[in-house]
Amino acid sequence: MPLSYGAKVQNNPLRLPLTPPDFPDGLNKEGDDDIINLATHVIATERDALTNLHNLYHSDPAAQRSFKQALHVIGKTWRQGGRVIVTGMGKSGKIGQKFVATLNSFGIRSAFLHPTEAMHGDLGMIGLDDTLVILTYSGRTPEILSLLPHLPATLPLVAVTSHEDFCSCPLFTSRSSKLCTLLPAPIPRAEVEAFGVPTPTSSTTAALALTDALALVLARQLHPNPSAIFHHYHPGGAIGASAAPAEPQLMELIATRVDDVPIIEDRHRQSGPTILNALLTAARSASGWVRPSSDTIIAPQQIQRIGRRADLNQPLNSLEDMIVVEKLDWISIPGANSIQEAQQWILHMRQTSRGRTFLKSGTILGIVDSQQCVSGVVEIEEIIDEDQLQQQL
Repeated sequence: MPLSYGAKVQNNPLRLPLTPPDFPDGLNKEGDDDIINLATHVIATERDALTNLHNLYHSDPAAQRSFKQALHVIGKTWRQGGRVIVTGMGKSGKIGQKFVATLNSFGIRSAFLHPTEAMHGDLGMIGLDDTLVILTYSGRTPEILSLLPHLPATLPLVAVTSHEDFCSCPLFTSRSSKLCTLLPAPIPRAEVEAFGVPTPTSSTTAALALTDALALVLARQLHPNPSAIFHHYHPGGAIGASAAPAEPQLMELIATRVDDVPIIEDRHRQSGPTILNALLTAARSASGWVRPSSDTIIAPQQIQRIGRRADLNQPLNSLEDMIVVEKLDWISIPGANSIQEAQQWILHMRQTSRGRTFLKSGTILGIVDSQQCVSGVVEIEEIIDEDQLQQQL
């Protein structure tokens, strides 16, 4: 008969049941205030680490020179067709992997080298034109130090570490100083002191911020349009969707349907509807457009103009041209044309004297549908602003 779990560990005074019992209320639980205080303490400590890092690179000439040197070294590697090889153990390695991903998104060829795997064959990924970026807060990670003697003697090194003095960094003791660049990323308070445990938190936050800065500045230096490069290499996800070219907006989609424009009704005057009739109808119009008759129309912008007149009982048919526009004077544009195509055509036509005559402020664009009928209207000012119209004169 096989031994049961309980029989196997029955002599172990620390054995626990497979399913721990529920703790009584209050046992091993901290108050809500303590929980929030601890959480905000962690955030504040990491904030202080970033502030310290900012102050260092903002005001320390040595740190600034090192940062520029790192940019020069990696930029040279990129121009020679080499790669940025990034290495680090544990949490620093995770930050290194993120650095690699960001560089690759900008077309700066990079790869992550695990220090342990490097000693078991992955050293072969390092080329003669490459640069090695090392992330280690202590600067004395055993796996990293064991790796160094096996690296090519001519391989440039860039180290992101807590050390601020080049001479004190163990990573550079046996290598030429001309091939080594120190990027200090110290934190103002040790993690074990701040949190009671030495878990990498503010140190990895500082390393993350510094490598992000390095990647973004590199991208701007190496590419005239880093945004275009980034979106080229990042077509997926929400970022890719945001950069995808938008579908062109068609003229028919911004047009007001003629059939939806109310006709002004006034059966009490032989002279036809007045300005007041037009204003009352416009107030009830969803689009602001009104039609004095089936073959004439008044645009919202013109409604605003006539609304400022003192004599609201003045007949509409006594107003000057360009207020009430006959259907024959609408300028036809296919509804399937994009707004950009319509803009380009109008501005091109206005370069001629003929075009300036009929394509001017107050012009009504008649939008032609697939049945070759004018089914919609657009004010020219909706797609060409007044400044552009004036500039073309």
